[in-house]
Amino acid sequence: MRKTKGFTFRNIFRHSPKISLTRPRLFKAYSFVPFSPFAMLDSNILILGGIVLGIAIVERILERWGVIDLVDQFSKVMCFILPVTFYSALIYFFATFMF
Repeated sequence: MRKTKGFTFRNIFRHSPKISLTRPRLFKAYSFVPFSPFAMLDSNILILGGIVLGIAIVERILERWGVIDLVDQFSKVMCFILPVTFYSALIYFFATFMF
């Protein structure tokens, strides 16, 4: 028959733990991302804005050329596309922006 050996708590944890710091170390971390306007320079938002701006410029050029029928069609489409684009870009910005 095998002989069992008993362990006491003091024998297992004989060594005292390392001395902890009395004061926590100061760690200063600065993040200027939430306050920076450069945070809005996301490539997806810039591409969407460029597309909308390009369509608006094409609409103005067609208006100067006198193609009013095509300008009316553009304006009808833009009345739907502009708010959808703006709100989707706003939702995307706040969903991917880390505060």
